[in-house]
Amino acid sequence: MELLIKNGTLVTATATFQADVLIRDEKIARISPGLEPDSAQAINASGKLILPGGVDPHVHLDLPMFGTVSSDDHYTGHKAAAFGGTTTVMDFVVLEDKGFQYSVDIWMKKAEKAAIDYSFHMNLTQFNDKIAREIPSLMKMGIQTLKVFTAYNGRLRIDDGSIFKAMQIARDNGMLVMAHCENGDVIETLTEQALAAGHRTPEWHALTRPAWGAVESLLRVAGMASAADAPAYIVHMNVGGEVDMLKYARERGIKVMGETCPQYLFFTFDDLRKPDGAKWICSPPMRTKEDNARLWEGLSEGVLQTIGTDHCPFFFDGTQPIVYEGSEVAIPGKELGRDDFTKIPNGLPGIQDRMPVLWTTGVRAGKITANQFVAYMCTNPAKIFGLYPRKGALLEGSDADIVIWDPEKKVKYGVAMSRQRTDYNLYEGWELTGYPEKVFLRGRLIVDGEEWKGKRGMGQFLRRGEGVVL
Repeated sequence: MELLIKNGTLVTATATFQADVLIRDEKIARISPGLEPDSAQAINASGKLILPGGVDPHVHLDLPMFGTVSSDDHYTGHKAAAFGGTTTVMDFVVLEDKGFQYSVDIWMKKAEKAAIDYSFHMNLTQFNDKIAREIPSLMKMGIQTLKVFTAYNGRLRIDDGSIFKAMQIARDNGMLVMAHCENGDVIETLTEQALAAGHRTPEWHALTRPAWGAVESLLRVAGMASAADAPAYIVHMNVGGEVDMLKYARERGIKVMGETCPQYLFFTFDDLRKPDGAKWICSPPMRTKEDNARLWEGLSEGVLQTIGTDHCPFFFDGTQPIVYEGSEVAIPGKELGRDDFTKIPNGLPGIQDRMPVLWTTGVRAGKITANQFVAYMCTNPAKIFGLYPRKGALLEGSDADIVIWDPEKKVKYGVAMSRQRTDYNLYEGWELTGYPEKVFLRGRLIVDGEEWKGKRGMGQFLRRGEGVVL
Protein backbone atom coordinates (compact mmCIF):
# COMPACT_ATOMS: atom_id res chain seq x y z
CA MET A 1 0.00 0.00 0.00
CA GLU A 2 1.24 3.46 -0.91
CA LEU A 3 1.01 6.48 1.35
CA LEU A 4 1.17 10.13 0.26
CA ILE A 5 1.89 12.94 2.72
CA LYS A 6 0.70 16.15 1.08
CA ASN A 7 1.12 19.89 1.64
CA GLY A 8 3.75 19.70 4.36
CA THR A 9 6.96 21.68 4.77
CA LEU A 10 10.02 19.44 4.72
CA VAL A 11 12.86 20.33 7.07
CA THR A 12 16.25 18.72 6.48
CA ALA A 13 19.71 19.45 7.83
CA THR A 14 20.36 21.84 4.95
CA ALA A 15 17.05 23.06 3.55
CA THR A 16 13.40 23.88 4.24
CA PHE A 17 10.90 23.54 1.38
CA GLN A 18 7.35 22.55 0.53
CA ALA A 19 6.79 19.17 -1.14
CA ASP A 20 4.73 16.00 -1.02
CA VAL A 21 6.22 12.68 0.04
CA LEU A 22 5.23 9.36 -1.54
CA ILE A 23 5.95 6.23 0.51
CA ARG A 24 6.12 2.79 -1.07
CA ASP A 25 7.52 -0.52 0.27
CA GLU A 26 8.88 1.06 3.48
CA LYS A 27 10.90 3.64 1.51
CA ILE A 28 10.50 7.21 0.40
CA ALA A 29 9.67 6.68 -3.26
CA ARG A 30 9.33 10.28 -4.41
CA ILE A 31 9.58 13.83 -3.10
CA SER A 32 8.01 16.53 -5.24
CA PRO A 33 5.38 19.26 -5.11
CA GLY A 34 1.97 18.52 -6.56
CA LEU A 35 1.95 14.72 -6.33
CA GLU A 36 -1.46 13.15 -6.85
CA PRO A 37 -2.73 10.33 -4.63
CA ASP A 38 -3.93 7.97 -7.39
CA SER A 39 -4.22 4.74 -5.39
CA ALA A 40 -2.21 6.00 -2.42
CA GLN A 41 -3.75 6.83 0.93
CA ALA A 42 -3.35 10.58 1.39
CA ILE A 43 -2.55 12.46 4.59
CA ASN A 44 -2.94 16.22 4.60
CA ALA A 45 0.01 17.80 6.44
CA SER A 46 -0.93 21.41 5.69
CA GLY A 47 0.56 23.72 8.31
CA LYS A 48 2.78 20.93 9.59
CA LEU A 49 6.49 20.19 9.27
CA ILE A 50 7.88 16.95 7.88
CA LEU A 51 11.05 15.81 9.68
CA PRO A 52 13.16 12.67 9.38
CA GLY A 53 12.74 10.29 12.30
CA GLY A 54 15.13 11.09 15.11
CA VAL A 55 18.33 9.09 15.60
CA ASP A 56 19.44 8.86 19.23
CA PRO A 57 23.08 7.72 19.27
CA HIS A 58 23.32 7.12 23.03
CA VAL A 59 20.89 5.08 25.14
CA HIS A 60 21.16 2.42 27.85
CA LEU A 61 18.27 -0.03 27.94
CA ASP A 62 17.87 -3.00 30.30
CA LEU A 63 21.28 -2.11 31.78
CA PRO A 64 22.29 -3.84 35.05
CA MET A 65 23.67 -1.40 37.64
CA PHE A 66 24.12 -1.41 41.42
CA GLY A 67 21.99 -4.49 41.97
CA THR A 68 19.10 -3.28 39.85
CA VAL A 69 18.45 -2.55 36.17
CA SER A 70 17.54 0.52 34.14
CA SER A 71 13.77 0.66 34.09
CA ASP A 72 13.23 0.91 30.31
CA ASP A 73 13.89 -2.13 28.16
CA HIS A 74 14.02 -2.49 24.38
CA TYR A 75 10.25 -2.27 24.12
CA THR A 76 9.31 0.37 26.68
CA GLY A 77 12.25 2.63 25.83
CA HIS A 78 11.64 2.29 22.10
CA LYS A 79 7.96 3.10 22.54
CA ALA A 80 8.83 6.23 24.52
CA ALA A 81 11.37 7.24 21.89
CA ALA A 82 8.72 6.99 19.17
CA PHE A 83 6.32 9.26 21.04
CA GLY A 84 9.08 11.87 21.07
CA GLY A 85 9.78 11.53 17.35
CA THR A 86 12.79 9.19 17.50
CA THR A 87 12.71 6.09 15.28
CA THR A 88 16.30 4.79 15.62
CA VAL A 89 18.35 4.29 18.79
CA MET A 90 21.82 2.97 19.56
CA ASP A 91 22.43 1.00 22.75
CA PHE A 92 25.66 -0.23 24.36
CA VAL A 93 26.66 -3.87 24.68
CA VAL A 94 28.30 -4.88 27.96
CA LEU A 95 31.50 -6.81 27.20
CA GLU A 96 31.48 -10.20 28.92
CA ASP A 97 34.52 -12.38 29.57
CA LYS A 98 33.38 -14.82 26.85
CA GLY A 99 34.03 -12.29 24.11
CA PHE A 100 32.35 -10.06 21.58
CA GLN A 101 30.00 -12.50 19.85
CA TYR A 102 28.74 -13.90 23.14
CA SER A 103 28.14 -10.37 24.45
CA VAL A 104 26.36 -9.21 21.29
CA ASP A 105 24.16 -12.30 21.36
CA ILE A 106 22.97 -11.37 24.85
CA TRP A 107 21.96 -7.90 23.67
CA MET A 108 20.33 -9.25 20.52
CA LYS A 109 18.21 -11.48 22.73
CA LYS A 110 17.23 -8.52 24.91
CA ALA A 111 16.26 -6.57 21.79
CA GLU A 112 13.91 -9.19 20.35
CA LYS A 113 11.08 -7.04 21.73
CA ALA A 114 12.35 -3.92 19.88
CA ALA A 115 9.64 -1.51 18.78
CA ILE A 116 11.79 0.78 16.58
CA ASP A 117 15.00 0.24 14.63
CA TYR A 118 18.21 -0.07 16.60
CA SER A 119 21.91 -0.71 16.58
CA PHE A 120 24.67 -1.28 19.13
CA HIS A 121 27.98 0.11 20.27
CA MET A 122 30.50 -2.14 22.04
CA ASN A 123 31.82 -1.16 25.47
CA LEU A 124 35.56 -1.86 25.37
CA THR A 125 36.15 -2.41 29.07
CA GLN A 126 38.86 -5.07 28.77
CA PHE A 127 41.92 -5.11 26.58
CA ASN A 128 44.57 -7.70 25.78
CA ASP A 129 46.16 -9.21 22.69
CA LYS A 130 43.25 -11.60 22.12
CA ILE A 131 40.67 -8.83 22.31
CA ALA A 132 42.80 -6.64 20.04
CA ARG A 133 42.81 -9.36 17.37
CA GLU A 134 39.05 -9.83 17.64
CA ILE A 135 38.00 -6.17 17.44
CA PRO A 136 37.70 -6.21 13.61
CA SER A 137 35.14 -9.03 13.90
CA LEU A 138 32.66 -6.48 15.22
CA MET A 139 32.36 -4.98 11.74
CA LYS A 140 31.11 -8.35 10.48
CA MET A 141 28.44 -8.13 13.19
CA GLY A 142 27.39 -4.71 11.90
CA ILE A 143 28.95 -2.79 14.80
CA GLN A 144 31.50 -0.10 13.97
CA THR A 145 31.95 1.60 17.32
CA LEU A 146 33.95 1.01 20.49
CA LYS A 147 33.29 2.93 23.70
CA VAL A 148 36.16 3.52 26.11
CA PHE A 149 36.23 5.14 29.54
CA THR A 150 38.83 7.31 31.26
CA ALA A 151 36.91 6.83 34.53
CA TYR A 152 35.40 3.96 36.56
CA ASN A 153 38.75 2.58 37.67
CA GLY A 154 38.78 -1.19 38.13
CA ARG A 155 35.40 -1.59 36.44
CA LEU A 156 35.13 -0.02 33.00
CA ARG A 157 38.36 1.87 32.46
CA ILE A 158 41.25 0.62 30.36
CA ASP A 159 44.61 2.37 30.42
CA ASP A 160 45.60 5.09 27.97
CA GLY A 161 47.98 2.81 26.12
CA SER A 162 45.16 0.37 25.45
CA ILE A 163 42.86 3.20 24.33
CA PHE A 164 45.56 4.33 21.91
CA LYS A 165 45.97 0.82 20.49
CA ALA A 166 42.19 0.53 20.11
CA MET A 167 42.22 3.77 18.13
CA GLN A 168 44.88 2.39 15.80
CA ILE A 169 42.83 -0.77 15.25
CA ALA A 170 39.71 1.33 14.66
CA ARG A 171 41.60 3.47 12.13
CA ASP A 172 42.68 0.40 10.16
CA ASN A 173 39.19 -1.12 10.08
CA GLY A 174 36.88 1.81 9.40
CA MET A 175 35.71 1.95 13.00
CA LEU A 176 35.20 4.74 15.54
CA VAL A 177 36.22 5.07 19.19
CA MET A 178 33.77 6.83 21.51
CA ALA A 179 35.11 8.16 24.80
CA HIS A 180 33.60 8.89 28.21
CA CYS A 181 35.94 11.64 29.44
CA GLU A 182 36.50 12.12 33.16
CA ASN A 183 39.60 11.73 35.34
CA GLY A 184 39.10 8.40 37.07
CA ASP A 185 42.08 8.75 39.40
CA VAL A 186 40.88 12.09 40.76
CA ILE A 187 37.33 10.76 41.15
CA GLU A 188 38.46 7.71 43.11
CA THR A 189 40.58 9.82 45.47
CA LEU A 190 37.92 12.47 46.08
CA THR A 191 35.20 9.88 46.61
CA GLU A 192 37.26 8.04 49.20
CA GLN A 193 37.98 11.31 51.00
CA ALA A 194 34.33 12.42 50.89
CA LEU A 195 33.05 9.17 52.37
CA ALA A 196 35.73 9.25 55.07
CA ALA A 197 34.53 12.74 56.02
CA GLY A 198 30.91 11.56 56.21
CA HIS A 199 29.69 13.29 53.04
CA ARG A 200 26.96 11.13 51.58
CA THR A 201 24.32 13.47 50.09
CA PRO A 202 23.70 13.71 46.33
CA GLU A 203 25.68 16.90 45.68
CA TRP A 204 28.85 15.00 46.56
CA HIS A 205 28.37 12.98 43.39
CA ALA A 206 29.25 16.18 41.51
CA LEU A 207 31.81 17.46 44.00
CA THR A 208 33.85 14.27 43.60
CA ARG A 209 33.78 14.50 39.78
CA PRO A 210 35.40 17.90 39.07
CA ALA A 211 34.78 19.57 35.74
CA TRP A 212 38.44 20.07 34.96
CA GLY A 213 38.87 16.30 34.98
CA ALA A 214 36.50 16.13 32.02
CA VAL A 215 38.26 18.98 30.24
CA GLU A 216 41.75 17.52 30.53
CA SER A 217 40.49 14.03 29.67
CA LEU A 218 38.86 15.26 26.48
CA LEU A 219 42.08 16.97 25.40
CA ARG A 220 44.04 13.82 26.30
CA VAL A 221 41.74 11.67 24.15
CA ALA A 222 42.02 14.20 21.32
CA GLY A 223 45.80 14.01 21.62
CA MET A 224 45.70 10.22 21.34
CA ALA A 225 43.39 10.48 18.34
CA SER A 226 45.85 12.86 16.69
CA ALA A 227 48.79 10.56 17.33
CA ALA A 228 46.83 7.57 16.01
CA ASP A 229 45.45 9.55 13.05
CA ALA A 230 42.09 8.11 14.04
CA PRO A 231 38.65 9.63 14.60
CA ALA A 232 37.19 9.96 18.09
CA TYR A 233 33.74 10.85 19.37
CA ILE A 234 33.30 12.39 22.82
CA VAL A 235 30.06 11.32 24.49
CA HIS A 236 27.82 13.39 26.79
CA MET A 237 29.88 16.59 26.95
CA ASN A 238 28.73 18.56 30.00
CA VAL A 239 31.37 21.24 30.63
CA GLY A 240 31.90 24.54 28.86
CA GLY A 241 35.65 23.90 28.84
CA GLU A 242 35.04 20.73 26.84
CA VAL A 243 33.50 22.85 24.08
CA ASP A 244 36.63 25.00 24.13
CA MET A 245 38.91 21.94 23.91
CA LEU A 246 36.82 20.38 21.14
CA LYS A 247 37.00 23.59 19.15
CA TYR A 248 40.76 23.83 19.79
CA ALA A 249 41.35 20.27 18.58
CA ARG A 250 39.10 20.51 15.52
CA GLU A 251 40.70 23.79 14.42
CA ARG A 252 44.00 21.91 14.36
CA GLY A 253 42.71 19.17 12.12
CA ILE A 254 42.14 16.49 14.76
CA LYS A 255 39.27 14.19 13.79
CA VAL A 256 37.34 14.52 17.01
CA MET A 257 33.57 15.00 17.31
CA GLY A 258 31.34 15.90 20.23
CA GLU A 259 27.91 15.01 21.61
CA THR A 260 25.98 16.72 24.38
CA CYS A 261 22.69 15.77 26.06
CA PRO A 262 19.62 17.86 26.91
CA GLN A 263 20.10 17.61 30.68
CA TYR A 264 23.43 19.43 30.46
CA LEU A 265 21.78 22.40 28.75
CA PHE A 266 19.36 23.13 31.60
CA PHE A 267 20.22 21.67 34.97
CA THR A 268 23.00 22.48 37.42
CA PHE A 269 24.75 21.36 40.56
CA ASP A 270 22.04 23.17 42.55
CA ASP A 271 19.49 20.57 41.44
CA LEU A 272 21.48 17.93 43.32
CA ARG A 273 20.99 19.95 46.52
CA LYS A 274 17.19 19.63 46.32
CA PRO A 275 15.34 17.18 48.59
CA ASP A 276 14.85 14.97 45.52
CA GLY A 277 18.37 15.63 44.20
CA ALA A 278 18.95 11.95 43.43
CA LYS A 279 16.70 12.41 40.38
CA TRP A 280 19.53 14.37 38.75
CA ILE A 281 22.30 11.86 39.49
CA CYS A 282 24.08 10.84 36.31
CA SER A 283 27.67 10.56 35.18
CA PRO A 284 29.12 12.93 34.26
CA PRO A 285 27.14 15.20 36.60
CA MET A 286 25.32 18.49 36.21
CA ARG A 287 27.56 21.55 36.24
CA THR A 288 26.84 25.31 36.28
CA LYS A 289 24.74 27.87 34.44
CA GLU A 290 27.93 29.03 32.71
CA ASP A 291 28.48 25.50 31.43
CA ASN A 292 24.86 25.36 30.22
CA ALA A 293 25.40 28.57 28.28
CA ARG A 294 28.69 27.48 26.68
CA LEU A 295 27.18 24.19 25.55
CA TRP A 296 24.34 26.11 23.89
CA GLU A 297 26.97 28.24 22.17
CA GLY A 298 28.70 25.07 21.02
CA LEU A 299 25.46 24.02 19.35
CA SER A 300 24.61 27.38 17.82
CA GLU A 301 28.19 27.79 16.52
CA GLY A 302 28.37 24.24 15.14
CA VAL A 303 31.26 23.14 17.35
CA LEU A 304 29.28 20.10 18.53
CA GLN A 305 27.95 17.45 16.14
CA THR A 306 25.10 15.59 17.89
CA ILE A 307 22.61 15.61 20.74
CA GLY A 308 22.05 12.20 22.35
CA THR A 309 20.20 11.45 25.56
CA ASP A 310 22.32 8.97 27.56
CA HIS A 311 18.87 7.64 28.47
CA CYS A 312 19.35 5.35 31.46
CA PRO A 313 16.29 5.70 33.69
CA PHE A 314 15.73 4.44 37.21
CA PHE A 315 12.74 4.86 39.50
CA PHE A 316 13.15 7.63 42.04
CA ASP A 317 11.33 5.42 44.53
CA GLY A 318 11.29 1.85 43.34
CA THR A 319 9.33 0.69 46.37
CA GLN A 320 6.19 2.30 44.93
CA PRO A 321 4.76 0.79 41.73
CA ILE A 322 3.57 2.71 38.72
CA VAL A 323 1.01 1.51 36.19
CA TYR A 324 2.47 0.75 32.77
CA GLU A 325 0.21 -0.60 30.01
CA GLY A 326 -2.35 -1.62 32.60
CA SER A 327 -0.01 -3.48 34.96
CA GLU A 328 1.78 -2.38 38.10
CA VAL A 329 5.57 -2.17 37.80
CA ALA A 330 8.12 -1.48 40.55
CA ILE A 331 11.87 -1.72 39.94
CA PRO A 332 14.47 -0.85 42.61
CA GLY A 333 15.90 2.57 41.83
CA LYS A 334 17.53 5.62 43.34
CA GLU A 335 16.26 4.86 46.84
CA LEU A 336 19.09 2.30 46.97
CA GLY A 337 21.45 5.21 47.62
CA ARG A 338 19.28 7.13 50.04
CA ASP A 339 22.11 7.18 52.61
CA ASP A 340 25.12 7.06 50.28
CA PHE A 341 25.53 8.93 47.00
CA THR A 342 27.88 6.24 45.67
CA LYS A 343 25.01 3.74 45.71
CA ILE A 344 22.54 5.86 43.73
CA PRO A 345 22.11 4.30 40.26
CA ASN A 346 23.59 6.72 37.73
CA GLY A 347 21.20 7.70 34.99
CA LEU A 348 18.21 9.74 33.86
CA PRO A 349 15.17 9.37 31.60
CA GLY A 350 15.27 11.38 28.38
CA ILE A 351 14.63 9.26 25.28
CA GLN A 352 11.18 10.79 24.66
CA ASP A 353 12.03 14.27 25.91
CA ARG A 354 14.93 15.08 23.58
CA MET A 355 13.20 16.38 20.46
CA PRO A 356 10.15 18.14 21.99
CA VAL A 357 12.19 19.88 24.70
CA LEU A 358 14.94 21.00 22.31
CA TRP A 359 12.43 22.27 19.74
CA THR A 360 10.91 24.67 22.27
CA THR A 361 14.10 25.69 24.05
CA GLY A 362 16.35 25.62 21.00
CA VAL A 363 14.48 26.33 17.78
CA ARG A 364 11.61 28.47 19.09
CA ALA A 365 13.98 30.30 21.43
CA GLY A 366 16.27 31.15 18.50
CA LYS A 367 19.32 29.35 19.86
CA ILE A 368 19.52 26.91 16.95
CA THR A 369 17.77 26.81 13.58
CA ALA A 370 15.27 24.16 12.54
CA ASN A 371 17.90 22.82 10.13
CA GLN A 372 20.49 22.55 12.91
CA PHE A 373 17.86 20.74 14.98
CA VAL A 374 17.48 18.12 12.26
CA ALA A 375 21.25 17.88 11.85
CA TYR A 376 21.88 17.24 15.55
CA MET A 377 18.85 15.00 16.14
CA CYS A 378 18.75 12.99 12.93
CA THR A 379 21.25 13.48 10.12
CA ASN A 380 24.61 13.88 11.85
CA PRO A 381 24.30 10.77 14.04
CA ALA A 382 23.18 8.77 10.99
CA LYS A 383 26.23 9.96 9.05
CA ILE A 384 28.76 9.47 11.87
CA PHE A 385 27.51 5.99 12.71
CA GLY A 386 27.19 4.58 9.21
CA LEU A 387 23.41 4.74 8.71
CA TYR A 388 23.08 7.58 6.21
CA PRO A 389 21.20 7.95 3.89
CA ARG A 390 19.06 5.03 5.01
CA LYS A 391 18.30 6.87 8.27
CA GLY A 392 18.26 10.51 9.28
CA ALA A 393 17.27 11.78 5.86
CA LEU A 394 14.33 12.82 3.72
CA LEU A 395 15.62 11.50 0.42
CA GLU A 396 14.22 9.25 -2.27
CA GLY A 397 15.37 5.74 -1.34
CA SER A 398 15.71 6.47 2.39
CA ASP A 399 13.68 4.49 4.91
CA ALA A 400 10.32 6.17 5.39
CA ASP A 401 11.04 7.13 9.00
CA ILE A 402 9.02 10.33 9.09
CA VAL A 403 7.65 12.64 11.75
CA ILE A 404 4.74 14.95 11.02
CA TRP A 405 5.53 17.74 13.47
CA ASP A 406 2.97 20.27 14.63
CA PRO A 407 5.06 23.40 15.36
CA GLU A 408 2.17 25.11 17.14
CA LYS A 409 0.93 22.30 19.36
CA LYS A 410 1.12 23.30 23.03
CA VAL A 411 1.59 20.70 25.74
CA LYS A 412 2.25 20.75 29.45
CA TYR A 413 4.98 18.17 29.70
CA GLY A 414 5.84 15.80 32.52
CA VAL A 415 5.58 12.27 33.81
CA ALA A 416 1.86 12.02 32.98
CA MET A 417 2.60 12.63 29.29
CA SER A 418 5.83 10.68 29.11
CA ARG A 419 5.83 7.02 28.06
CA GLN A 420 9.20 6.43 29.74
CA ARG A 421 8.81 3.63 32.30
CA THR A 422 9.78 5.49 35.42
CA ASP A 423 8.13 7.55 38.13
CA TYR A 424 9.45 11.03 37.36
CA ASN A 425 10.37 13.41 34.58
CA LEU A 426 13.07 16.07 34.62
CA TYR A 427 10.88 18.50 32.68
CA GLU A 428 7.82 18.30 34.92
CA GLY A 429 5.41 21.14 34.22
CA TRP A 430 7.38 22.63 31.32
CA GLU A 431 5.23 24.38 28.72
CA LEU A 432 6.29 23.16 25.28
CA THR A 433 5.22 24.41 21.86
CA GLY A 434 5.86 21.98 19.00
CA TYR A 435 5.25 18.25 19.23
CA PRO A 436 5.01 15.15 17.02
CA GLU A 437 1.56 14.54 15.56
CA LYS A 438 2.28 11.33 13.65
CA VAL A 439 5.38 9.12 13.57
CA PHE A 440 6.14 6.56 10.86
CA LEU A 441 8.69 3.75 11.03
CA ARG A 442 9.59 2.47 7.56
CA GLY A 443 6.26 3.80 6.31
CA ARG A 444 4.16 2.28 9.07
CA LEU A 445 2.25 4.62 11.37
CA ILE A 446 3.37 3.81 14.93
CA VAL A 447 2.30 6.97 16.79
CA ASP A 448 -0.92 8.79 15.98
CA GLY A 449 -1.38 11.61 18.45
CA GLU A 450 -1.63 9.89 21.83
CA GLU A 451 -2.36 6.48 20.29
CA TRP A 452 0.30 3.77 20.11
CA LYS A 453 0.04 1.75 16.89
CA GLY A 454 3.43 0.05 17.04
CA LYS A 455 4.15 -3.34 18.51
CA ARG A 456 6.84 -5.39 20.18
CA GLY A 457 9.30 -7.00 17.82
CA MET A 458 8.72 -4.75 14.83
CA GLY A 459 12.09 -3.00 15.22
CA GLN A 460 14.97 -4.13 13.02
CA PHE A 461 18.65 -4.45 13.89
CA LEU A 462 20.67 -2.09 11.71
CA ARG A 463 24.00 -3.40 10.47
CA ARG A 464 26.25 -0.39 10.18
CA GLY A 465 29.18 0.20 7.91
CA GLU A 466 31.89 2.83 8.03
CA GLY A 467 30.68 6.26 9.05
CA VAL A 468 32.00 9.68 8.17
CA VAL A 469 33.89 12.25 10.20
CA LEU A 470 32.00 15.53 10.43
